[in-house]
Amino acid sequence: MSESYLQQLFADRIGGSQYGKGTAIYKFEKIKRAKRAALAAHPGAEIIDMGVGEPDEMAFPEAIAQLNREVAKPENRGYADNGDAILKNAAAQYLDRVFGVKGIQPETEIIHSIGSKAALSILPAALINPGDYVLMTIPGYPVFGTHAKYYGGKVHQLPLTPQNQFLPDLDSVPAEILSKTKALVLNYPNNPTGASATPAFFARVVDFAKEHRLVIIHDAAYASLIYEGRPLSFLATPGARDVGVELHSASKSFNMTGWRCGFVAGNALLVKAYGDVKDNTDSGQFLAIQHAVAHCLDHPEITETIASKYSRRMNALVNVLNRSGFKAAKPRGSFFLYVRAPKAAVQKNGHRVSFATAEEVSHWLITEKLISTVPWDDAGAFLRFSVTFVAKDIADEQRVVDEIARRLSDVEFVFD
Repeated sequence: MSESYLQQLFADRIGGSQYGKGTAIYKFEKIKRAKRAALAAHPGAEIIDMGVGEPDEMAFPEAIAQLNREVAKPENRGYADNGDAILKNAAAQYLDRVFGVKGIQPETEIIHSIGSKAALSILPAALINPGDYVLMTIPGYPVFGTHAKYYGGKVHQLPLTPQNQFLPDLDSVPAEILSKTKALVLNYPNNPTGASATPAFFARVVDFAKEHRLVIIHDAAYASLIYEGRPLSFLATPGARDVGVELHSASKSFNMTGWRCGFVAGNALLVKAYGDVKDNTDSGQFLAIQHAVAHCLDHPEITETIASKYSRRMNALVNVLNRSGFKAAKPRGSFFLYVRAPKAAVQKNGHRVSFATAEEVSHWLITEKLISTVPWDDAGAFLRFSVTFVAKDIADEQRVVDEIARRLSDVEFVFD
């Protein structure tokens, strides 16, 4: 059959006439394939999945009960559009109670989103013209940058490295790029590094935005998942609401990844612009879901319980990895542990396997040890472990960690 004329109609932004013909394999697809191959080679074996980037548990029973109540209300059945006051008011109180953000006006400075990913895909339409730059961290979550490029924008990458405590070096941006920059996108606690920002860094970000007349987008998906102290919001920084918005999500904080609900808060003009584009993008998240999320925002102790579990798991994982030669340090938040990838693995029988990239290490761990991780080679070779592995209780958690230790007991990792 000759090639369909449809092949010539695809937009350049997704590959144009070559769409679908590429042979490159997406990183996470490679991981899935490696898992399938490992299971085929070891029928019935358990893969310990440390690569999953979402909670391993259901939403709490009270959230599900609230959803059931809200679903039965006739007034919730229709289009949500840009939402009602229930989630907005709960979000304002949540920002105050949990993060110390005072004076947020729920009607004008908060609007719901169908998760952070949707917000990151919509906001570029409100800001980016052809030729505009966006500053993005690498490694990082690429959605804002992807959509910026759809609109003819360009992305300048800011590497996250241990030397900078995985914070971007804002002074490294060339002047000719800064003059064309519209937005800086941040995410702390960070995926994948697990690093946390500081009040001093956020104060520097506000000054940077005002000096160079750009917008700050802070993706705070993990902001409340911290192990000690008070969670830090960009919006608590003096002047932050003059220059930016912050994205919050119920996905990680309340085990509600599939519910797809969060909110955008901050500068009223930016919130309005987001809402205007959103009006032409979706019809809003189901009000019953919004109201169930509002219930959770009124009960931040749910997140404290979740964070306590991750903290316990993180302690155990750090200890196991360090016994195997890694130099792992517990982060202050998120559920990700980011460690430098080894250069080689030496088994007790003397057999040595060398690695050129983190991807090679990750593939070896899945194939040889049935341990799944996510490799990052964007700014040095690193592995991301997630403590969202499936375990039904504390005893099962310990079993999983002990099994990791057993599988790694016959190998020493070399880093120099």
